[in-house]
Amino acid sequence: MAHAGADSRQSGVGRQLEAKILELLASRAATSTICPSDAARALGGEDWRRLMEPAREAARRLVDAGEVHITQAGSVVDPATARGPIRIRRAP
Repeated sequence: MAHAGADSRQSGVGRQLEAKILELLASRAATSTICPSDAARALGGEDWRRLMEPAREAARRLVDAGEVHITQAGSVVDPATARGPIRIRRAP
């Protein structure tokens, strides 16, 4: 069975979420964070919840690219092991 992230990338939704995350961060102060739901809501409209895991996966790819950090309780965390609510901020 294909992983949801693979489906998101193949459909282009993953790339759209990556771009939206970067766009949202660019419109805020350098130290500000966003929630993956901000990107999911911006692209998904009323059906945004289905985009939550793809948004988290997009954030992980952006971490791998050195574009962003994922944080929990204000501290940078490993996206592979982060569970529960996360925030996304621009990498310095």
